[in-house]
Amino acid sequence: MEPQRKLLNSVDRCVDEALCGVVRSSGGLSLLRGHRVTLRSDLHRLRGRVALLSGGGSGHEPAHAGYIGSGMLSAAVAGGVFASPPPASILAAILSLHNAGASGVLLIVKNYTGDRLNFGLAAEQARNHGVAVDMVIVAEDCAFDRPSKAGRRGLCGTVFIHKLAGALAEEGCSLDQIVTKVTEVLKGIGTLGVSLSPCSVPGCLPSFELPPGDMELGLGIHGEPGIKRSKVASADEVVKTMIDHMTNPDSQSHLPLKSGDSLVVCVNNLGALSCLEMAVVTRAAIICLEGRGLVVARAMSGSFMTSLEMAGVSLTLMRADREILRLFDAQTGAPAWPNLSSVCVSGRDYTAEPPAMGTRPQDDTHSEGPLSPVLREALEKICSTLLERQEELNSLDRAAGDGDCGNTHAQAAKAIQGWLQSHVVPGCPGQLLSVLAGLVQEKMGGSSGALYSLFLTAAAAHVTEGRSNGAAWANAVHAGTQAMRRYGGADPGDRTMLDALCPAVEELMKLSTAPPGGEMAVLQAAVQKAASGAEATRDLTARAGRASYIAAERLTLPDPGAVAVAAVFGAVLQALEGHA
Repeated sequence: MEPQRKLLNSVDRCVDEALCGVVRSSGGLSLLRGHRVTLRSDLHRLRGRVALLSGGGSGHEPAHAGYIGSGMLSAAVAGGVFASPPPASILAAILSLHNAGASGVLLIVKNYTGDRLNFGLAAEQARNHGVAVDMVIVAEDCAFDRPSKAGRRGLCGTVFIHKLAGALAEEGCSLDQIVTKVTEVLKGIGTLGVSLSPCSVPGCLPSFELPPGDMELGLGIHGEPGIKRSKVASADEVVKTMIDHMTNPDSQSHLPLKSGDSLVVCVNNLGALSCLEMAVVTRAAIICLEGRGLVVARAMSGSFMTSLEMAGVSLTLMRADREILRLFDAQTGAPAWPNLSSVCVSGRDYTAEPPAMGTRPQDDTHSEGPLSPVLREALEKICSTLLERQEELNSLDRAAGDGDCGNTHAQAAKAIQGWLQSHVVPGCPGQLLSVLAGLVQEKMGGSSGALYSLFLTAAAAHVTEGRSNGAAWANAVHAGTQAMRRYGGADPGDRTMLDALCPAVEELMKLSTAPPGGEMAVLQAAVQKAASGAEATRDLTARAGRASYIAAERLTLPDPGAVAVAAVFGAVLQALEGHA
């Protein structure tokens, strides 16, 4: 099996090129030549203050270089993908910060053997150079009930420590003060991950096999497998399982929480979840925590410490008092820190009242008039015609679209028939057109539903009970067609319903000047124009709508939308001839 393809230039250069991309795209960062060390480009601002240095393997982006900036890290050291950085580079970073005038350097290290050894060695060497150095180790993983001697792993909770220590350093706290404070905070942080897929280091096979439909709970960020496997459940169930495990008092690595505790929650994308899934998981986490009587003070959701392209998520919870929240909310210039609101998430009314929209036209009570019987007859004929031709329209649409044109027209016809059974037809044609627009918008669906609804809505204003002569109808259909063209973006000749509608409307405009009794002749000619316009779409190239994506030589049948429009015109003519 070949390793998963990645959009890289080379396996050997990917880390250096990625660091270059991060630094080149941010005005606040610079690279230490000859080392994989990213620094604040305004190091002079560290004079007399504690500098913060973190780092570790690459593949966890935006960690760690994304958290460099005022109020967070001063520098970050990167190793190869999932590999600890070399001590020489860590030392070079420490000395750069010391030489910039920092009063001390705090190393923030995730609890992995390689990181502890290499950062520890660099710290010892720096002390020999006269640098005040201290180290805090983040070990907040909640996966193992009985952690081994190696202890708990350092995961996304590390980012919280970057933030809190950074805010303290910005305020001028001493190295000892910062170490004391974050050591205390670390007792109240826990993280647990779950994944639906492994990840693969560039140039290597996936780190473990995970059959489709399975998920792994409690995995680390280096592709190491977790503590148990189960079938993928719903987002709500997965989040509940995670929080149950993190807070289970029988586990030595649980996070003790009690009702009333205030928390910061971080929903961290391990690499490949969509933003949509992330938002669903975030909702689940907030609701689940609130259901246990906890107060969610802040919630952050996004990619903060990833594991290449792993399709998973980790949850980090941190107990937070007012002082922790103050430090958490402090300003930072770090590009990967989210622009969060400082309002408590829980206990907030997060819905707004929708505006009063009035009633739907199809629910209003209308009064009949002299035109009601003929309008009803025309409508009934339109509906029965569209239902008779449902299959024909579908088969035309299978050649040019998604094969449902007959169904969408039949849906509209059935909705209108249902409305006719229980309502009087208003004597005012404009009111009827508004009713039809409402029914079509709600029941027809698709772009044809929107187009018909636009047509009917724009036409409705032009015909009233007192003004329903030929000229008024001519203006109404003209206005409807113009609205369709304006919003639909199609023109006659584009192989759409307009190819039947426009020639018919052009003919109907003659109603304005037709002699008394000459209206039927105009209507007959309009119906003829609609039919021949629909037929002529056989030879047109589709330039709008879904059919425009299909090769022209495959489109040899007439356009279904145009055929439907011609059928509607024909039905109206039949009804009026029967009525005359």
